[in-house]
Amino acid sequence: MTTLKIHNIETAPEESKGLLENSQKAFGMIPGLHGVLASSPQTLTAYQTLHELFTKTSFNEEELTVVWQAINVEHACHYCVPAHTGIAKMMKVDDAITESLRNETPLEDAKLEALRTMTLIIVRNRGHVSQEELDAFYAAGYGEQQVLEIILGLSQKVISNYTNHIANTPVDAPFQSFAWKK
Repeated sequence: MTTLKIHNIETAPEESKGLLENSQKAFGMIPGLHGVLASSPQTLTAYQTLHELFTKTSFNEEELTVVWQAINVEHACHYCVPAHTGIAKMMKVDDAITESLRNETPLEDAKLEALRTMTLIIVRNRGHVSQEELDAFYAAGYGEQQVLEIILGLSQKVISNYTNHIANTPVDAPFQSFAWKK
């Protein structure tokens, strides 16, 4: 089992201290992932910036959750699936959506299912998408902007999912009740 150091404000590199202080203010704690990423101030900055940018896309709370959790589940991230389950609850996303994503069962809403399908196509095929797959996504009500926004969300999730795999980041206390295993 691999582990990486989880920093707090006192142990973090100087360039990361302010970023961790911001995390503390925003979340009332320093998420374990942020503590791990603090070893590289640039990576923590990139992660926080990508997160902020992704939350400002055209996606609503349900759609953000679909993209995040489809990727988290596909990457089998023991840390991010519970964390985003808790985040979805805070965003008031219907529990049925979260459970379908966690259990890899079809979403009732056809548009959200099309979003999950396209997200997984992009992840599994490393960005190789056919015109037919794009056309099906567009027919569901999405467009080119949303294809690119999925890639933005994927960029954020690659940082977190891969870091958590290598670090074996413990699930933060507020999310432990949402523990998940593929």
